[in-house]
Amino acid sequence: MPIQKILLVDDSKTELHYLSEILTKRGYQVRTAENGDEAMRRLAEDKPDLILMDVVMPGLNGFQLTRAITRDPNYGDIPVIMCTSKNQETDKVWGMRQGARDYVVKPVDADELVAKIKAFG
Repeated sequence: MPIQKILLVDDSKTELHYLSEILTKRGYQVRTAENGDEAMRRLAEDKPDLILMDVVMPGLNGFQLTRAITRDPNYGDIPVIMCTSKNQETDKVWGMRQGARDYVVKPVDADELVAKIKAFG
């Protein structure tokens, strides 16, 4: 099933705007959340096909939120792509251990991001 609905989780309004623009121009339906609590509300309102998750956020960080989502029976089937400035190999390994299916380092290359999204659909 192709990916259509994407939830972007990032505490930076600039990143949310930038990523939303990339994705909406390519035909994706995008919803955003600026923190973990808002992300969980968005999940409950309308289940996305994929989640793009920042790591460094106030409250629950992206690693904690990814772990909570991927271990939840209601949402465990939603692929999570970490989308973060944390570019160390240990960060990537840790993100994948929390349940992420892929990892993209900011600044995001639009074509690379879209290719990774399409790989899930």
